[in-house]
Amino acid sequence: MKPIEQKTVNAIRILAAEGVQKANSGHPGLPMGAAPLAYSVFGRTLKHNPKDSSFADRDRFILSAGHGSMLLYSVLHLCGYNVTMDDIKSFRQWGSKTPGHPEYGHTDGVETTTGPLGQGVANAVGMAIAETHLAAKFNKPGFPVVDHYTYVLVGDGCLQEGIEHEAISLAGTLKLGKLIMLYDKNDITIEGDINVTFSEDVGARHAACGWQVINVADGTDVDAVCAAIEQAKAETEKPSIIICRTQIGYGCPAKQGKASAHGEPLGAENLAEAKKNLGWEYGEFEIPQDVYDCMAENAAKGAEAQNAWNAMMDKYAAEYPAEYAEYQQWMNREFPVDLLEKDEFWQSAGKPNATRASSGTMLNRIAAYQPNLFGGSADLAPSNKSLMNGREYYSPENREGSNFHFGIREHAMAAICNGLYLHGGVTPYCATFFVFSDYMKNAMRMSALMKLPVIYILTHDSIGVGEDGPTHEPIEHLASLRSIPGLTVYRPADDKETAAAYCAAVTRKSPTALILTRQNLPQYENSGKDALKGAYILKDSKNATPEVILMASGSEVEQIFKASEVLAEEGIDARVVSMPSWEVFEEQSDEYKESVLPKNVRARVALEAASSFGWGKYVGFDGEIISIDHFGASAPASILFKEFGITVENVVAAAKKVVNK
Repeated sequence: MKPIEQKTVNAIRILAAEGVQKANSGHPGLPMGAAPLAYSVFGRTLKHNPKDSSFADRDRFILSAGHGSMLLYSVLHLCGYNVTMDDIKSFRQWGSKTPGHPEYGHTDGVETTTGPLGQGVANAVGMAIAETHLAAKFNKPGFPVVDHYTYVLVGDGCLQEGIEHEAISLAGTLKLGKLIMLYDKNDITIEGDINVTFSEDVGARHAACGWQVINVADGTDVDAVCAAIEQAKAETEKPSIIICRTQIGYGCPAKQGKASAHGEPLGAENLAEAKKNLGWEYGEFEIPQDVYDCMAENAAKGAEAQNAWNAMMDKYAAEYPAEYAEYQQWMNREFPVDLLEKDEFWQSAGKPNATRASSGTMLNRIAAYQPNLFGGSADLAPSNKSLMNGREYYSPENREGSNFHFGIREHAMAAICNGLYLHGGVTPYCATFFVFSDYMKNAMRMSALMKLPVIYILTHDSIGVGEDGPTHEPIEHLASLRSIPGLTVYRPADDKETAAAYCAAVTRKSPTALILTRQNLPQYENSGKDALKGAYILKDSKNATPEVILMASGSEVEQIFKASEVLAEEGIDARVVSMPSWEVFEEQSDEYKESVLPKNVRARVALEAASSFGWGKYVGFDGEIISIDHFGASAPASILFKEFGITVENVVAAAKKVVNK
């Protein structure tokens, strides 16, 4: 390693520590220990262009151990990304570009939002899958349109999370040879030495999962780390983990190798000692020009690589014009079809149908015009109806396949989908039983936080699961997903509402969860495009002002619809409102919301075979909620609906009660 490289590594260490110290908050330990790893990637290896962080064929770098964000911010700044020294100085402050954990879309050069440990690994797996899929689709002899690596830096904590186990198992099975993990093995977590909780042989576990394992005894040796990266690149059939022995808080005599270096500032005195120990003779937040120049060398190579790629793409466009046009469509996700005007998209089966079956139909209608749709199920495709007909499955032997086997790995599945979308070029979806959204929730939350339009297909949505019993019957899950900011939840009542849900899912700039039944539901004459407003009048009262408003979503619309007919026979004028998506309804104008749920009609009944949580907003103090605020049971669905009170008779009784108040 050249002296200037050692100086640059130390610059990363000190800049990160200074940023944390000024904020009086953060994690200096990982940046100081892993600085040589970051330099090895950004200073020597990474194909990237800081002047254009959207370069399509760039290598991707993910800091899965997102608490060490000052490592990434420091490197991005030194490389010349749009991360200024003022941004470094405003670490963790209001309105800054340098939040406590890296955030996608907020800071230039950040590929994904990280912080929940281990998820970055699954994101990286998704990106690596996307790279192979797009390469298989678009590369031609002499034209490596898609040809790049995915790097992920992890710590001990990432490797303890279950999602990391799920993700590496799948990555090894899929032989993702261009996925490279750098393991910052410092053996320290917040509570101290990891041996009290984590004594496994990490290398042996990864090897058992089909990974190449490379050991670097001294993680401060940049030459050794870079040699290991080259060895990883040479192995094309296996992803690689490079286990680098490091020391947390390296360079700070009072903190080095100690848990106290993890999540608190070094302190002014210790920071001064670290500078002295590392031979850093510059002022606070002062970086000499030769350090910037050192980092600029590899960045310049990346810019040259982008120029060469652009020139190649011009030739590709001339020789393969159809493929070039399709590549642009995929990367821009522009498939100009007006679903609202396509009558066949809105066609109903015309007979009772489970919305999971409706979903399968709509998925295939979407797939017919959106060739970049890519996804599958957590081993439940036949039940989830999540298979795209006429398409092959993705595998190591067939990278061009777009149906996907995730295996029974719900948490990793959702986070992999985030990585697929973040990479660009594909539109991902995934499927499982609704009750297992519990396993997926944090990754779904990250979809919402990053505004990634991932489609979540969640079937078997209620006690309608029946005989499988309470372990498989969602109760609190609707309320849970509805509580996630930025996640759109659709629970359709029939074929046409399912079409509306898919129309929303492929046009919104955020994730959508489709909540679907196992059991058959009736079709409604007046359902359809109005469901795009989130809630609408499915069957209106005879008079302009109804005596009572009946509300439901999904399968329970059937009961309130029938209840309105019984009430009519008894002289009570009811309005039936289907509410497939609360989030979308709340986006509508006040005038529209008033037209559906007029404030002067306080007699309201809501029905849902799930937790009552949240319905109070719509029924008010004078309304009634018929719901299930307890777990289910094992019995045929029809019996459960009756025993738990999800019945027409209960709706009628509740309507009479609120009308007579």
